[in-house]
Amino acid sequence: MTAPAAGPLRLGAIGTSSIAWRRVLPTVTRMPQWELVAVAGRTAKKAALFAQHFGCAAEEDAEALLARSDIDAVYVSTPTALHHEWAERALRAGKHVLVEKPLGTDAAEARSLCALAAERSLTLRENFMFLHHPQHDRVRALVADGRLGRPASFHAAFCIPPLPDDDIRYDGGLGGGALLDVGVYPLRAAALLLGPGLEVAGATLRTRASDGLDLSGQVLLVSPSGVLAELEFGFEHTYASLYTLWGDRARLTVTRAFTPPPSHQPTLVIEEQDREERLTLRAADQLSLLLEEFAAAISTGADPGPHPGSIATMDLVDAIRTTARRVQVD
Repeated sequence: MTAPAAGPLRLGAIGTSSIAWRRVLPTVTRMPQWELVAVAGRTAKKAALFAQHFGCAAEEDAEALLARSDIDAVYVSTPTALHHEWAERALRAGKHVLVEKPLGTDAAEARSLCALAAERSLTLRENFMFLHHPQHDRVRALVADGRLGRPASFHAAFCIPPLPDDDIRYDGGLGGGALLDVGVYPLRAAALLLGPGLEVAGATLRTRASDGLDLSGQVLLVSPSGVLAELEFGFEHTYASLYTLWGDRARLTVTRAFTPPPSHQPTLVIEEQDREERLTLRAADQLSLLLEEFAAAISTGADPGPHPGSIATMDLVDAIRTTARRVQVD
């Protein structure tokens, strides 16, 4: 394992993705806890473009980046089908790892990465930014205080409009499809708010007739306490990013659950029979909070390990694939 240097943690980036360009690397370069050292991509040209833009070195390939002794941690933003491979290689090279969601394409890949990180005493994190936004802590506090009464149902949706035809998320061979890209968000939200032990009661997937790629879907879950969850996701809708938890006293909705901009002031809507209350919360940068937690876990060595929801979410993905009714569309 590479010993962290004094001062900022030194980060290498494997993958020249859109999310790396737009969100993650710009945030890294603004944070005192991090220093971006090098980047490697599928092409030398794109790696050089990233390196020039972010003021770091460009490596000829990912193997060369992992061989560097001046890197403490690696951020993996390859196509989904390559998350497991490069996260595993980084862990075996003694690097701490932040990998884009999901950890792998199935539960077996997620389990193997978590086990390897634990075996080597390395920090492994999955880039589910929304889990670090304080609005969800406020939701859980309201539930714990009995504000909603006894929860009975949960609804969550993360849907986006159709993507450009050449978008990598339409490539099944690279781990594309709506379930792994946007479907994992409502699944993870259900695990966060309803706890462990969720089971798939039913699922449908709209799939592309030409190759079976999932374009959208709906999932029914049930929690051990009997809360029913209805989840929607897909590449075929106008934008929605929300969830609602409904109890016998009130219903609570988070209106921008998964991708609030750093300047967004969240609104929690609490509806009762004759009354509606809107709670406006402070803005928060969920990505900065995630990166702060990742850095602290590395620096202190007090790492609880990846959230158990990482594996539980992929168990649900596997169950959905096995049980879903598929509806072909052009």
